[in-house]
Amino acid sequence: MGDARGADDVQKALWTGGAARGWVEAQDLVEQLLRPFEGLLAEAVAPGSSVLDVGCGTGATTLAVTRRAGAEGRCVGIDISEPMIAAARARAERDGVPTRFIRADAATYAFEPGGFDVIISRFGVMFFDDFVRAFAHLRRAARADAELRFIAWRSPEENPFMTTAERAAAPLLPNLPPREPNAPGQFAFAQADRVRRILEESGWTRIGMEPIDVACTLPETELVRYLTLLGPVGRALHEADERTRAKVVETLRPAFAPYVRGAEVRFTAACWMVTAKAPGATPPHM
Repeated sequence: MGDARGADDVQKALWTGGAARGWVEAQDLVEQLLRPFEGLLAEAVAPGSSVLDVGCGTGATTLAVTRRAGAEGRCVGIDISEPMIAAARARAERDGVPTRFIRADAATYAFEPGGFDVIISRFGVMFFDDFVRAFAHLRRAARADAELRFIAWRSPEENPFMTTAERAAAPLLPNLPPREPNAPGQFAFAQADRVRRILEESGWTRIGMEPIDVACTLPETELVRYLTLLGPVGRALHEADERTRAKVVETLRPAFAPYVRGAEVRFTAACWMVTAKAPGATPPHM
């Protein structure tokens, strides 16, 4: 348990510190980049549904799902990051969308048992310190036959855009943290067999995993801002001196030349669409 507790503390520190600041500052870019995923999650939501969005970040997906669930629905976003939840609440108030946002750890928060029809997540479930325990906890928050639907990254090899910055900047930023396979983080769910095992052991049934390849874009003029705010390099640059920062930026821009198409930066996000059901479903007729 000592190692798990340490991993949990690292994630809490990460998402209340530099990582959270970067996401909030780059909120507009992140939302533009990840908007294609919103519809893939929202299609699981029927009008009147009670929905939980795990790792909701600054709330874009939660708000989109709230609109789909309608006036009779109930949508809750939960995230461990105070800065990101604050940004989500501010946006909900500004847009007049009745969404509740909770700053807490979804792996331990005291949800109402059986309170949700649908549990969704866009890249928010790969950071738990104990995956089986976390998904078992979420299952208890789901009603019988409720749907779990989340999107997670496949392998780093299939997502070279996501590691280009740290590979290019490594000679200048020797203290960049290494990617540890299976550790909590962006690519923790790269292996389909591992994800299935986690969900089975946590009590979910009728598990489905579909590889999806989603085209993502951002303006070329925003590439440097994106790279210097997000990811391991963005966090490292937050602490770097101006000379190092300038050298890193000078190095990064040409490294991304393969992804620049005129006025846009384009890449393909190689992901899993994962679905499962809470126990209690009636098997379909064969």
